[in-house]
Order: sequence, then structure tokens, then C-alpha cells
Amino acid sequence: MAFPSLSSNGILLLLCNITMNRVCLLAILIICVGRFTEGASRPAVVNIGAMFAVSTINGGVSKIAIKAAEEDVNADPSILSGTKFSVSIHDSNYSGFLSIIGGTQFLSSTTYLEQLCLTICSYSLHFLLITALKYMESDTVAIIGPQTSVMAHIISHLANELHVPLLSFTALDPTLTSLQYPYFLQTAPNDQFQMNAIGDIVSYFGWKEVVALFTDDDQSRNGVTALGDKLAEKMHKISYKAVLPPDPTATRDQVKNELVKIQIMEYRVIVLHTFSRTGLLVFDVAKELGMMESEYVWIATSWLSTVLDSKSPLPQKTKDSIQGILTLRPHTPDSQRKRAFISRWKKLSNGTIGLNPYGLYAYDTVWIIAHAVNLLLDQGGTISFSKHTSIPRYGGGIMNLSALSIFNGGQQLLENILQTNTTGLTGPLAFHSDRSPVNPSYDIINIMENGYQQVGYWYNNSGLSVVPPKTPSNWSSSNQHLGVVVWPGGTTDKPRGWVFPNNGKQLRIGVPDRVGYRAFVSRQNGTDVVKGYCIDIFLAAIKLLPYALPHRFELFGDGHKNPSYDELVNMVASGKFDAAVGDIAIVANRTKTVDFTQPYIESGLVVVAPLRRSNSRAWAFMQPFSPLMWGITAAFFLIVGSVLWILEHRINDEFRGPPRKQIGTILWRKYCELTRENGANHLAFYSSDNQFKLHS
Repeated sequence: MAFPSLSSNGILLLLCNITMNRVCLLAILIICVGRFTEGASRPAVVNIGAMFAVSTINGGVSKIAIKAAEEDVNADPSILSGTKFSVSIHDSNYSGFLSIIGGTQFLSSTTYLEQLCLTICSYSLHFLLITALKYMESDTVAIIGPQTSVMAHIISHLANELHVPLLSFTALDPTLTSLQYPYFLQTAPNDQFQMNAIGDIVSYFGWKEVVALFTDDDQSRNGVTALGDKLAEKMHKISYKAVLPPDPTATRDQVKNELVKIQIMEYRVIVLHTFSRTGLLVFDVAKELGMMESEYVWIATSWLSTVLDSKSPLPQKTKDSIQGILTLRPHTPDSQRKRAFISRWKKLSNGTIGLNPYGLYAYDTVWIIAHAVNLLLDQGGTISFSKHTSIPRYGGGIMNLSALSIFNGGQQLLENILQTNTTGLTGPLAFHSDRSPVNPSYDIINIMENGYQQVGYWYNNSGLSVVPPKTPSNWSSSNQHLGVVVWPGGTTDKPRGWVFPNNGKQLRIGVPDRVGYRAFVSRQNGTDVVKGYCIDIFLAAIKLLPYALPHRFELFGDGHKNPSYDELVNMVASGKFDAAVGDIAIVANRTKTVDFTQPYIESGLVVVAPLRRSNSRAWAFMQPFSPLMWGITAAFFLIVGSVLWILEHRINDEFRGPPRKQIGTILWRKYCELTRENGANHLAFYSSDNQFKLHS
């Protein structure tokens, strides 16, 4: 092949042109790659899903708060660098039929797997699952919700499989652990902490047993289990568990049947763990049954505080049915940001619903996700998805399982969420190593006739106090108490917590129907009513017991003669009577068959003599002895004195001298001999204060 001849200058010019072209192409390639990389790391839109029943209190508040947070995130130039943060909220609703109709917009055919889901799930749960799948098909990087723990248990399995973080501030079941559900995160304190607070309240007031009334769903059931564990740590227990159908399906008759069972029991401390619709129905029925009067104690979980915050003013009928109740509210410390958001709330909600703490948690949850996504993009991560290779055969159908894809940055996004360390409307936003929010605390609220008052706080590290839980350092043992509580019935006296039950087995107490010594125990005027000192002692002892002791007195004997006490004791031993009360002596043969209480009357050995009234006179000291006794005493006195003189006068100068002196010495010495052991000590006893002792 022939080539045209080129000069050296032409060859040099050709090489330069080729080099310049390559440089230009390289520059263009770098710019294009940079543009492409920037577009991949900073997408135009980041999609977030949210699932709530908007018709509920927490669902309605959360929708408004989430949309407000979405606007604030997009208006903040310091976060996401221009990437739009989009939150799509789906109303899960309570109507399963409408949910299924809404789900059919995807595709009309139904696979075998979907038919199986329809068989094992209720319609509403089925469509919630479809909603979650819809979000996971549309490049959603995180989901806020679900609202209930029932669905959280189901959807968390999908989140684990597709690496999509699931954040909820209302599904607070304590069993939703990070070990089983690593992609599920609770951004509000779960019910374990709330039950710890209730356990401390029960222990503070000294009630030994409580009744738990709850709805039959995962969150309520597992919350009551946590309460039982907490009470057991403090030597208390749940005496009875009353179960209601899941909210909001409970009917008035179903609620009434359970409350009637509780009403005939002895324990009067009732913990109500449910949701707002069922809870208000319970109090309405309880008011009708007379269970909102004195002697009853009602402790409601945080659902009631959300009603107070979001539905005020309440109807008068509702106000009357909840007076005297204690309830808990998640504590959110005061701050300038919180006050600003509260003042802004009326405009956001158009006055349709009040703000409660779960609205604040909803707002903060959006910001937690926004900060984590921003950090993911700053770290060079991308919003990308890959097909799930394990389910290719399930394509099509309502669920459209073939469209599911794994979020490649899900693990990194989850780690960023767990490393959150900032401040929100609810206070510090951070998580412990067990993924629970830091500083869980509650306000303790007492509902009264004219509203409600805050009687204290509960902090996870220190328990009950009247001091706000700002920091753990401001707690001490001196402030471990609550304010004055107004209980049902309008009393401020602490209820005993139990009454004598109507359905309990009564103890049969045998009482002797005796004739004599009726002050100890006796039948009153031919009736079966018994009174007396022994009965008073028995009833006073019962009042000191921390539990009820139903009993009835049964008379033993015919009332014409005193019954055999040995036979009465044998009837206790044989089971005819459960116990016996009366002036029953504790003797050896009886202690072999029954147990006695400590004696409350001590007799000992005594001498009983008739009391005769006599006139006091100077010679009254002579009365204990008869004249003969006095004569014999004087004779012995003289005889012993004479013997003493005979033995002493020859060697003792005191017995010498005139006869008058010797007679006086004899009498004095004899008197001293007679009173040396008794009289001298007697004088010393009564003269001990003067340190005086008379002796010979």
C-alpha cells in the first residue's frame, strides 16, 4: 500500500491534532461521568412511605405532623442539597372491603399465594400488606408506620427481606425486638417502659394485686405480659386478666360482661390497656355499673392522654365517666422549637384536632429519616435497587411480587438512623444499644371534675417524682413521691384497693353460744348476730390484713348451757369450722390438733377474794392478823429475846446495865432480827432515791 509523502512539519501537525482530540474526548468523558455520578448520588426525589388509619386520633395527628415535617425538610437548604423529600401517606382505614377495592388498581389477576393470604388474613390486614408491597415496588427507601403492632409483626418480615427500614412511633409492642426484626425501629418509648411506670405507681400506693383489662391484640396482650413481669419484681401480681375484642370491634354488651365479672371480685385496682374507641366505651359502661365510685382505682395507659390532648373539649358525658382516673402521657421537655410548633399547629390542623405527643414523634421521625438519607448521600451511597432473585415465579397479581426489589443502601441507611444524635421536638433524638429511644419518661395525669392535673413524673432511671425529668442528676430519694390524687368518688384518701368479694368462699368461724361470761362472746337478743370482746379483737385484726377475708360466724351450742370447748376445737380440726373465735383456753391437748393465735388475755395464777368495804381507822394495820395470831407473835418475840439475852449478856456490853436498858436492847435486837431480810430491804427499796439503807 502506498502512502503519500509527508514532510516532518506535516507529521508533527497530525500528531498534535490527534492528541488534542483525545484530550477533548477525555474531558467530555470526565464531565459526563461526573454528571452521571452526581445524578446517581443526589437523586431528584427520595420516596418515603407512611401508613396510618387517618380516622383515628393518632392517625389524624400523624398525617398533619408528617406533612409539616416534609415541608420543613424541603424548605431547609442545609439538608439533602436540593433533593426533594417526598412522603406518600396511605390511609389504611378500618374498612377491609374498601381497602381491597383500592388495592385492585394494580392488577386484576390473583395468584395462588394471594389466595392463601386472603384465606389466612383478614381483609384489612391483607390490604395493609398490599400497601406495604406497593411502597416497596416504588423505590421507597423507608416506611413510617404501621400504626398497629399486629401489622408491624407482618410487614417487618418484608422489611427484613427487602432491606427497607420501618420506623413506627405507635406500634409499641415490647416484643418487636431488634434480633427478630432488625429493620424495624420504634421511635417512641415502647410499652415496656409504660408498664414499668404503672408497676412503680402500684408499688408506691401499696396495692398488692391488680386487674388487667385489655384488648386482644399483640400490643395490648404483650404489654400486659410486661406489666405482670414488672409487678412480680416488686412482689405484686395481676390477679385477673379480662380480655376484650380487638379495637374497635368491641360491643357494649361484650364490655359489660367483662366488667360485671370484675365487679364481683375483691380487687379494685384496674389497669386499662387498649385504644381510644374501646377505652371510652369501657368507662361509659363502668359509670353505668357504678364502678367509677369510691374504692375503685383506674389506671389508663397513654391512649387516654391522647384523647385529652386531641379531642378537648370532651362531651360532658365523657367527662363524667373518666373523673378520678390516672393516665400516662409520654413526656416531652419544653423547648423553643416545641412552643413554636404548638403555636403553628392550629393553622396546620385548621382547628380540627389537637396536638398530642405522638404528633411530635411523627414530626421527629421524618427528620430522623431525612438526616439519615442526607448522611447516606454524603457518604457516597446511592439510591439504587436490585431485583429479588428468590421470588421470580410470583409475578403479576394484586401483590405484583415480581416487582419487589432490594434497597441496596438499606443497611447503611439503617446504621445512619441508629447513629442519630440530634435534638427534635420531643427532646434528644438518639438510640440506646438495644435500639430504644434515650431518656424514656412519662407525665402522670389525674383527671378531675374541672379538667386534669399533673401529679408527677416517671423517669426510667429513677422512678416516680414531682420533679420534671430534665437530667438524671436532679433526682434523689427525697423526691420519690407523687402529688395529691383525686380518686373516683372525689376523695383524696388512698383507696384500699380491695373489698370483700361477692363471689368468694366465706370462712366458717365457730363461736361458742355460751351462758356465762357473756362479755367475751354472746348472741344478741336471740338473733344470729354475735358480739363481745373476742369478736372485736377478731374484726380489728381483719382490718389490718392487706387483702379481703370473707367470713361468717356460726354459733356452736344450744344457748342454754355452755358448750364443750374441746368439742369446738375438734370441729375446727375436722374441718367443720375453718376457725373458732372465743374465750378458748390454750391447753396442751388442744395444741396437738389446732394452731392458736398469740394470747390476747393473760390470766396467770391469781387469788380471787370477795371485796368488803370497811371503815378506815388508826388500828387498821391490825386487821390482817387475828388477836390470837398477834398474841402468839408477841410470845415468840419475848421468848426469842430472852434466849438472846441469856446468850449475849455475859460477853456483850450492850446487854448489861440497868434492867430498863437491857429490856430495851432485847426488844430492839429482836425486832432487827425479824426485819433484817424483809424490812431492811423494804426500806432500802423505797429509799433508793436518797441512797439510804436502814440496817442493824
